[in-house]
Amino acid sequence: MEGPAETHRPEGRTVASSGVLARIAGRRENTFVGFSEKTGGTIKEQLAAIAPALEQLWKQKKERIEEFSDVQTQIQKICGEIAGSSERATGNQGVDESDLSLKKLDEFHDQLQQLQKEKSDRLHKVLELVSSVHDLCAVLGIDFYSTVTEVHPSLNDATGVQSKSISNDTLTRLAKTVISLKEDKKQRLHKLQELATQLTDLWNLMDTSEEEQGLFDHVTCNMSASVDEVNVPGALALDLIQQAELEVERLDELKASKMKEIAFKGKGSLRRYLHVHILRLTERIIKAKEEALSRNFFLDKVEKWMSACEEESWLEDYNRDDNRYNASRGAHLNLKRAEKARILVNKIPGVVESLVGKTRAWEEEHGMSFMYDGVPLLAMLDEYAMLRHDREEEKRRVKKDQKKMVTEQRSVNRDGKVKPNSPSPLKDAVSRVSGTEPAPTTP
Repeated sequence: MEGPAETHRPEGRTVASSGVLARIAGRRENTFVGFSEKTGGTIKEQLAAIAPALEQLWKQKKERIEEFSDVQTQIQKICGEIAGSSERATGNQGVDESDLSLKKLDEFHDQLQQLQKEKSDRLHKVLELVSSVHDLCAVLGIDFYSTVTEVHPSLNDATGVQSKSISNDTLTRLAKTVISLKEDKKQRLHKLQELATQLTDLWNLMDTSEEEQGLFDHVTCNMSASVDEVNVPGALALDLIQQAELEVERLDELKASKMKEIAFKGKGSLRRYLHVHILRLTERIIKAKEEALSRNFFLDKVEKWMSACEEESWLEDYNRDDNRYNASRGAHLNLKRAEKARILVNKIPGVVESLVGKTRAWEEEHGMSFMYDGVPLLAMLDEYAMLRHDREEEKRRVKKDQKKMVTEQRSVNRDGKVKPNSPSPLKDAVSRVSGTEPAPTTP
């Protein structure tokens, strides 16, 4: 027969187990302390009373372990997805049964929520990058599925959204793919715009019909567009660019052919024109020579007239010099010059009259004014004639006044004589006509 101590051992072990379960489950340990003292009856009766509570605790522990396992599995899965490791996502590290409290479970739930938010953000970023890749591939005419599959097989549309890779490596490769596609888009647009400009220039050069130009509206429509404005699928496909390149090459060859044809025709026309032009030049040269010969006559006469006018001006100064007959040095030379000057001056009216007649005849024949140093020759001659006429009138008036004075005052000396340095209208006229200063009187 068992003793009292041995009889109460199973009960003690049962109570101890219940205390451990209570601590693991997060309950207070004293829940079952003194249970045996409070419960009356035999040991079997006490065990029977404790058994339901103990069974409930074991059930709660099992459920709590499943909750911990589920949370930890989700955490491991998301961490594996972020790290890009399938082993970590599917691995099971087990549940630490030393602490199954609600506080610990809440900590795991908080960690899971943070990871789920990070996964959602990463998934949103992945979908955004995939959408950019899709749009760029559409514009460039590139296969979208093969492009994203090269980044990661889970990114094509065959897999669900939640199954897409969200790892750092996938995000980095997706971002690089977008950058690469954008650079391709930029380069292709630049190439297409260059081709469109060349096409437009060639069309304008060769008067291409609008119907033929309309076949390449899909090329020229983006001539001034920016990179972000080009969003039409296939707008920058390689086959479209190659088509534009072939058209430019064809038009270049056509232009070269037409230029050769024009050059050949122009060569013949140039020969005919050259022959006619040479004949015209020859006629103009002959005419110019004849005109030069005819002008030489006038130039010779004008030079003689100018020379005579200069001598006339000198003679006037000489005649006003009261000391011209003094026996000074060189007086005899001036006397000889004065004699020659009088002969030339007497010929001036005839020379002027001859020049006027010849000049008018020449102008009527050629239908233009005869210019001398940029001034019409007839205008010069007319001005000289008017000045000469005024001078003659002045001389006659002076002689008349002198006669009158001599008659009235015979005893008065000739004080009204013109001073040697007084100005002469004729001298001024000759200076203006000839463009030279009058010759000074030799002492």
